[in-house]
Amino acid sequence: MKELHLTVHNATGLHARPAKVFVNTAKQFKADIRVQHGGKRANGKSLISVLTLGVERGQQIAIFIEGEDEDEAAAALTAIVAAGLGEGAAEPAVAVATAASTPTPAAAPTATPANVLHGVPAAPGVAIGPLFRLRNVSEVPAHLIGAVAGTDAEETHRLQTAIAQAREQLTVLRRQLVQRGAAAEAAIFDVHLEILEDDDLLSAVGDRIRRGESAAQAWQSVITERAQAVAALDDPLLAGRAADLHDVGYRVLRLLVGAGEGGLRLPDHPVILVAQDLTPSETANLDPTRVLGFCTAAGGPTAHAAIIARALSLPAVVSMGAGVLDLADGTLAVLDGQNGVLVVAPDAVTVAQAQQRRERWLAARLASEQAAAEPAITTDGVRIEVVANIGGVAEAERAVQAGAEGVGLLRTEFLFLDRNDPPDEEEQFRVYRDIVQAMGGRPVIVRTLDIGGDKPLPYIRVPAEANPFLGERGIRLCLARPDLLRQQVRAILRASAYGPLRIMFPMVADWNEWQRARQMVLEVARELGVPPVPLGIMVEVPAAALLADVFAREVDFFSVGTNDLTQYTLAVDRQHPSLAGMSDGLHPSVLRLIAHTVEAAHAAGKWVGVCGELAADPQAIPILVGLGADELSVGVPAIPTVKAQVRTFSRAEAEQRARQALRCATAAEVRALLPAA
Repeated sequence: MKELHLTVHNATGLHARPAKVFVNTAKQFKADIRVQHGGKRANGKSLISVLTLGVERGQQIAIFIEGEDEDEAAAALTAIVAAGLGEGAAEPAVAVATAASTPTPAAAPTATPANVLHGVPAAPGVAIGPLFRLRNVSEVPAHLIGAVAGTDAEETHRLQTAIAQAREQLTVLRRQLVQRGAAAEAAIFDVHLEILEDDDLLSAVGDRIRRGESAAQAWQSVITERAQAVAALDDPLLAGRAADLHDVGYRVLRLLVGAGEGGLRLPDHPVILVAQDLTPSETANLDPTRVLGFCTAAGGPTAHAAIIARALSLPAVVSMGAGVLDLADGTLAVLDGQNGVLVVAPDAVTVAQAQQRRERWLAARLASEQAAAEPAITTDGVRIEVVANIGGVAEAERAVQAGAEGVGLLRTEFLFLDRNDPPDEEEQFRVYRDIVQAMGGRPVIVRTLDIGGDKPLPYIRVPAEANPFLGERGIRLCLARPDLLRQQVRAILRASAYGPLRIMFPMVADWNEWQRARQMVLEVARELGVPPVPLGIMVEVPAAALLADVFAREVDFFSVGTNDLTQYTLAVDRQHPSLAGMSDGLHPSVLRLIAHTVEAAHAAGKWVGVCGELAADPQAIPILVGLGADELSVGVPAIPTVKAQVRTFSRAEAEQRARQALRCATAAEVRALLPAA
């Protein structure tokens, strides 16, 4: 038996998605894996069981592994925990889009204290309309649940059928959320799908069925027990995952009793919803033409409902207390999601002020969307290409609609995640081809597989590393596994016959890494009999920036990955709970590295793009343009607003700001050069 004692360092502990990464890694091995924390022991291959441990950031877990592949399992679990359990930057595209499209809010509406209710801000924006309370939205009649049970085989079959139907519904819901521009948030429903496969959960339900309970009774009892155990955890973030269990449980329960998928019964006119709480499924299904925003008595800003609301630009306030449920339907109200305020029965002045703020916000957003197809040209005639960061075919289609002039970063990791084996060449080829075709002749930059560090894969076993962010990740890992990289390169080059493709290598720090990767592409191109495609590197480590003049001799382009460049330059983990605030891409040291890269590239006739959160930061955009960036690659929702902002200043003005920024001593000084958007 192997025994490990590991500290969980990622920001949110073993909450839903990190727990899912842990469980999926454990499932790759035959060995029995148990996790212990705080006197509790869990099955390491059960998502719900692991969640009930309530492990928070900085706490230690003990892992007991016994079986034929226990050594391999121990190494993989050690690496996955050390790497942060797959947690990367939190919702960059959504956060940036909100910042770029929403004016700085004015003070909360003035009104008498008696009609002003306060809660916790969950999603910014202003909504004005009548209240409508959702009542008993997640209840199933008791007489349907308590129906007489059939045989064990019949009830087991009912359960299996309901779970299969629920899985299909969740897959559709996930796809719809991606199509609405919330690809990152759609991953929430991957956790729901995982719950449907949880061995411990299904085993407990099966035991109850064999004791004579109906499938509905057994399912409801087990889900309730598990949800109560999770809700009782001390950490609010982990306790909030009980809502996911209730959501999945309610979906399957309705299917078991023949009540269908369920859904919200709303008036035929726009309303502000009031509810005890909303499940992730209910939030994802909200129709923006009928729901202006929502406020809940319970819930929290880190709950999945709040995360989805932010992604959908739906104003929301949570944790308002039970008093909000006593408000009469039809009462006019102003919901201020930025300040966490609900003004009930506001006077005419308050309504007028709120309406003006809402109109300014909507007008700015609409204007940018209407002009999205127009190029981003500064007032003195310099064109800046604005392209998209995407992770799939659906996002490519949305990028075109949003006005993207190409794809500056195709993250190919989406093809490799949440599966037991890597995709083969044919699968990769079809996806790359479909993306190129969806872009309609616009250039697509494909980043080769970037894993390791904060993006480990369970089927690629990397030895445990003391610091995986400084270890075998990005191009290093792919060069160490040339078959994996060669297969991906073959698929990309085959897809290049359908449109303009470029290849970009991540985390390049050394000239030899570039040479080896470049040589592989040239060899594969000769094998396939196809012309080579433009090749570039991501500038993510200071070494690459400082050697930009050397790399510029051969690379066709550079793309500055500001998230990692900032992290490595400042030696600050951007997910560190107390130091993350220091990780600011507008720090003068980072800007100087970007300036050096641009200068070296332009001297050699090469172009430079900027991707990462900084490229869509309203305060950073003029400085990046002033430094000479030729391209800004941003999340799809941010494209119209980034283009709109570029049209508001001249390149000459931007260059002056950039020169001032390079002379600053701190990021705060740089940000003081420009007002917040």
